[in-house]
Amino acid sequence: MVNCVSETSPHTRPVLSPWLQGQLTTLLARQGHAWLLQGPSGLGQYTLALELARAWLCDQPTAHGACYQCRSCHAVDVRTHADLCTLMPETLALELRWPLDEKTQKDLDDKKRKPSKEIRVEAARDMVGFSQQTRSGGKTKVVLVYPAERMNHITANTILKTLEEPPGETRFVLASEAAHMLLPTIRSRCQTHTMVWPNVDESLAWLQGQGVSDADAPVLLRAAGGRTEDALALAGSGLKAAHWAALPKAIARGDVSAVSDGTPAQAIAMLQKLCHDLLAMRTGAAPRFFMPADLPAAGSVASLSQWSRDLMQAARTAEHPFNAGLMFEALVARAQLALRAKS
Repeated sequence: MVNCVSETSPHTRPVLSPWLQGQLTTLLARQGHAWLLQGPSGLGQYTLALELARAWLCDQPTAHGACYQCRSCHAVDVRTHADLCTLMPETLALELRWPLDEKTQKDLDDKKRKPSKEIRVEAARDMVGFSQQTRSGGKTKVVLVYPAERMNHITANTILKTLEEPPGETRFVLASEAAHMLLPTIRSRCQTHTMVWPNVDESLAWLQGQGVSDADAPVLLRAAGGRTEDALALAGSGLKAAHWAALPKAIARGDVSAVSDGTPAQAIAMLQKLCHDLLAMRTGAAPRFFMPADLPAAGSVASLSQWSRDLMQAARTAEHPFNAGLMFEALVARAQLALRAKS
């Protein structure tokens, strides 16, 4: 999917965390036509990439970012900037409210196919054409690729020449949550920026500033593995500290309601975190997602390891369960089996 963008409802100015604002200021002070923002999920790669693109396109940028007042900034807000193209999987574009091109949208509306989870080669070819077009009046054109690891080898090779020698003043920002999956030739043509991981105090202060309660913030930050944006997303989903803390022992009791409020994919993600922490405890390491006191007595290392593999297998089909209710029951029953195993 390639966008040269249109959306009807404008976005408000984002509230950048101090660590994202600092990284934006640093990147704007550096030279280069292609940047790769890399790090694990939840550190703000997409947010930083979009703000970097906005600042590059802004009519009146400052050393710290875009002005948010000019024609260009408004065009980015409403997804109509003629000099901004985004390459995303169609599933993610729909989630983030980026429009699809007319043909793609028609195909999806007519149910000729499902939205792609990868960045399609057709979109990459359209992007090459975009880069060769005359600018609409600004000083540069920008291509934003997210998540860059969703390019298969064919798609990545399609953008390679343009990434290496972009025509005119085209600039690239690639954001990735798994940069090791990118072709070495893609990585070598970008300057790399590793995302900053804020400390706990910074994260908690920012989460509380976003309206997360003092009681929920530390628990949700832990539930997110210390990833602040993921913690904010958990808060936005309605997850409360008490529910997360009670989840491990509820699973041990066979309480399906502990995971059935969300989707099967979300339930599997919760159980994977529980399995991770139980394995950590069994092997003498500290848990990451739960407090030690919240964890039930664990099964054997062998049973937990097999459970982990079973959860990975279940995740591959989680988006298309035949019956969600039955899947929740099966997931909890499988968890109990792993927890009760003695050898």
